[in-house]
Amino acid sequence: MEIAIVLTLLLIAVVLFATEKISIELVTLLMLIILAGLRIITPEEAFAGFSSDFIIIIASIFILSAALEETGILDFAIVSLVRLAKRSNNLMLLMVMLVTGVVSAFMNNTTVTAMFVTPLVGLSKRINRSASKILMPLAYAAILGGTCTLIGTSTNVAVSGYIAKAGLEPIGLFEISGIGLIIFLVGVAYMMTIGQRMLPDHTDQQLAEEYKLQKYLTEVVVMPDSPLIGQLVFASDLTSLNLRMLNIIRGKENFLPDFRTRIHESDILLVEGDLGDLMKVKETKGIEIMADVLAEKDLETENIRLAEVMITRQSNLINRTVKEAEFLRRFGLVVLAVSRHGESLRSKIGSIALKMGDVLLVQGAPQRFEQVRSSNHIAILDEFEPLLYKKRKGIIAICCFVLAIIAGTMELLPLSIAFLLAAVVSILLRCISTEKAYSAIDWRLLILIGGMTAFGTAMENSGAADFLAHGIVDIMGPIGGKLGILAGFVLLTVILTQPMSNAAAALVIIPVALRAAMEVGADPRAFAIAIMLAASVSLVTPFEPACILVYSPGKYRFWDFIKIGSPLTILLIAVILLLVPVFWPI
Repeated sequence: MEIAIVLTLLLIAVVLFATEKISIELVTLLMLIILAGLRIITPEEAFAGFSSDFIIIIASIFILSAALEETGILDFAIVSLVRLAKRSNNLMLLMVMLVTGVVSAFMNNTTVTAMFVTPLVGLSKRINRSASKILMPLAYAAILGGTCTLIGTSTNVAVSGYIAKAGLEPIGLFEISGIGLIIFLVGVAYMMTIGQRMLPDHTDQQLAEEYKLQKYLTEVVVMPDSPLIGQLVFASDLTSLNLRMLNIIRGKENFLPDFRTRIHESDILLVEGDLGDLMKVKETKGIEIMADVLAEKDLETENIRLAEVMITRQSNLINRTVKEAEFLRRFGLVVLAVSRHGESLRSKIGSIALKMGDVLLVQGAPQRFEQVRSSNHIAILDEFEPLLYKKRKGIIAICCFVLAIIAGTMELLPLSIAFLLAAVVSILLRCISTEKAYSAIDWRLLILIGGMTAFGTAMENSGAADFLAHGIVDIMGPIGGKLGILAGFVLLTVILTQPMSNAAAALVIIPVALRAAMEVGADPRAFAIAIMLAASVSLVTPFEPACILVYSPGKYRFWDFIKIGSPLTILLIAVILLLVPVFWPI
């Protein structure tokens, strides 16, 4: 009975993670409450993951990464790098991937991607190079660079903590560097050859023309003098504007029009279209683009300009609606339209809950854009100015990071204490303020990892891990022995990382894999490391946070990631299955 309950909860969690109808941290906490309430796990087991040392390591790395970003040292580095390499597009791409991979080996890959997106978009415009030719390789380099060290990704830290709890030796800081470096270099070689040829080339254009590469949602209000009043929606003058009608808001009603629907005065029409077509709305009598307050009658004048802004990883606007964000009061900018990597949004702009990576078309005075340039919550994509380089504090932040790595590697201090000390010192020496240190921590990720660790315990306690392990051994064992069983778990991990986060998928599979390894007399640690690496090479879809961050700025389409990422994922799976038994004999 308990096995059925745990597996049902797992299925529900996968569906909820994929649909995002409920935030992942709430799903995780609800699962813990149910499992503890049904006494499948004890309260101590439910919350043990939150007090583990790997949670301290992850939080400390977030703070140290933010300190490096705050000092401007990474902006300075990437500007210098691109200036050196811009004589050759291939050299620039190679250098960007190598630098990103090196940095990502010691920092969270989502953080690294977020820090480099805006500089690369701005700099690609300066050298007349399409951002779409750079951003996907950037995301892939950040993801694969994380496989080179224990602290390169939160998944590695979480898996190491789990196997240590299971009585196995934790993973050393540089233990996976050999295979991780090979995985990274294979990824770089692929993107420099096959991948580069498949990357889309969205040439730089004027802003109004550039937006034609993606659809935007906006609201059009029907004015009292509009000739549209009384016209059938799908036979109205709007059809000449190439706008796609999504919904009509009439009073308190929000409905999808049909062939009999007529337009009424004061209707708010939710439409989707290219920016060029949206601009024609301003020239059409009786209809207006609706925003909180339009600063001018025209979309862009000498004193009012348009720009793209992206919701950043650390933004406190995530999960808040456009209306709740109060863009006009807070930033002095009016939100005219929203783009979310190809997804059709069917709500009023004001009620759209923002997500990481969303790109907003905003309007405002030039001085307003200057004021928000240093914001941690939105990034202006149409140009880039590096942060003021604080050399002394940058050196201090780097020294704190390096000394923590040395102390942890040489076992002068436990790894968690070494990184916590480095984070505290960086705050004490004012490399980063306390407030920004707190905001830099991805609390949702910590809740997810802590909760999924407890879910792994529930799978063991209930017998679900044994049940699934026997099933996979029975299916894959006769096909390929130990290696075949390992391949089954690797493929299952890759599949699960599509609807779930990498860390969550790994923590679900690990207890099952450990049981299976012990059953067939294989090395459980080798199985755990293979699954950990597999969770970081699933590049088939853009659901990985690093890919989400580059989706809209790169003007990519969903198919771009499938076309380029699928062959690379298959190639990297083969590398893992070939080399894990070499480094850790099974």
